[in-house]
Amino acid sequence: MSGPYFAGLDIGGTTIKSMLLDAGGKQVGNLVELRSHVREGYRRTFEQLDASLAQLCSQSGIEMGEIAAIGLDVPAPCCHGVIWGQANLSNDWVGTDIGGQYQARCGKPVTVTNDGNAAAFGEWLFRPGRQAGLLFVAPGTGLGGGLVLPGGVMYEGANGLALEVSDITVPFEDERGKPSDSIGREGCLEAWVSLVGIRRQLELRLLHEMHREHPLNQLQAPIEEKALKLRDYAEKGDGLALEIFQEQARILGYGLADMASLFDPGLVVIGGGLAETGFRNWYLDEVREGFNNRAAPFYKRSPLPPHEPTTVFEWAIGGDASAAYGSARRALDLFSAQPAIR
Repeated sequence: MSGPYFAGLDIGGTTIKSMLLDAGGKQVGNLVELRSHVREGYRRTFEQLDASLAQLCSQSGIEMGEIAAIGLDVPAPCCHGVIWGQANLSNDWVGTDIGGQYQARCGKPVTVTNDGNAAAFGEWLFRPGRQAGLLFVAPGTGLGGGLVLPGGVMYEGANGLALEVSDITVPFEDERGKPSDSIGREGCLEAWVSLVGIRRQLELRLLHEMHREHPLNQLQAPIEEKALKLRDYAEKGDGLALEIFQEQARILGYGLADMASLFDPGLVVIGGGLAETGFRNWYLDEVREGFNNRAAPFYKRSPLPPHEPTTVFEWAIGGDASAAYGSARRALDLFSAQPAIR
């Protein structure tokens, strides 16, 4: 093998996922995944990025100098490499030119986009026969989103701040009222469809008499740790876990119905860790249920025979690797004289 190579570094709230591509857009080596330390500051995260690049090179048998450019994606609003909002990051990220600083550190061209945008682009690239666009959402630590327009144009908005789908307001309350997201906004979609939302709903339900004997109530651990175990319980058919995920899925579907009214994407792709679960088909059916309860009839099916579906739901093809792949391909396309063949 010979260079140049292009790296995609997906900075998440929980992990950093990294991928290496050759000049033709083909993956080299395996996806590298490290624990994220974004809440400890961007400088600490830079150390993790360095370690990710080192692992990519080591497993692929290449030199760092053969990497021509790097694509970063971040779990926060950003514009021209500068972080505009805190989201799940520490304070020092906000107002910092992450792209410029990391470029100075590694000595290579760096491009930066939001993680939802990168994942949406990656998912579009994973569908080589598709010319129409798609809408992407990813429940995870937060709720990311992105939109690819027909022809593969990643829509970022005037300032790179488009598709903050987590901000959409939904008219749902629990027994404590309207839940808030990680920065205190009441009633937004992310307050339900995120790890933050799962923590809240799990904490409320564990207070109920009917769940007094639930294993998670017997576990001596903070609610954050218990929430991370909920997916495993759902895999085993646990009623409490499935109840929480059902509520989350239906509220997500409700929000997607409103997004369909705005964008009419045709295809909605759902990513994040839930794409890897054994209950994902059930979850997707619940998303459709929430969507159908909210959407106008013509966003469900065409009024013309044979009444084809107008909004289709699919799981992410790339799973957790979509954003890293999208970021790497963006770096390749921006910094290579010839874009990779799709």
